[in-house]
Amino acid sequence: MQRVFADPGSPWATPRYAEAAAGVARLLPAFGGRVVFTRFVAPARPAGVWRAYYARWPFALQPPDAELWRLTPEFAGLGAPVLDAETFGKWSPELAARLAPGSRLVLAGVSTECCVLATALAAADAGTEVVVVADACAGVDDEAQAEALHVLDLYRPLVRVTTVGELLGEGGA
Repeated sequence: MQRVFADPGSPWATPRYAEAAAGVARLLPAFGGRVVFTRFVAPARPAGVWRAYYARWPFALQPPDAELWRLTPEFAGLGAPVLDAETFGKWSPELAARLAPGSRLVLAGVSTECCVLATALAAADAGTEVVVVADACAGVDDEAQAEALHVLDLYRPLVRVTTVGELLGEGGA
């Protein structure tokens, strides 16, 4: 939930960011101290195919403390842990260590067809139950959002797509 995706003037603006942010905000109380935010940040020196990626998006080659990588104001002051990654997928040993054995990973954020999808599939491959909250996510456009959610739902029972209301109505997060 970073400024680079919220800012309408950003090359990576996510048009429905505000709707996803509202969904994330609705989820937060149910998860309390278990909330972890992740941030995509650029590497100091891109390697491999990432060099071509950043040749296409040179504006993004900024240090991790740059304004564009910060969480948006509604999430920045919450005190939740923030994990950085230089990859689209945020599933890492650090994130995995924050889950209790046998628990599920509930994902929300942007962009669905990129970071959410990459994180969900890596976590599912690692044997973690993944729940993607569709209305707390946003894609680069409505078509990409719908397609990404469809692909994610094909991974049932490893990955399940739900809504904020359905998740909160399950009797506990």
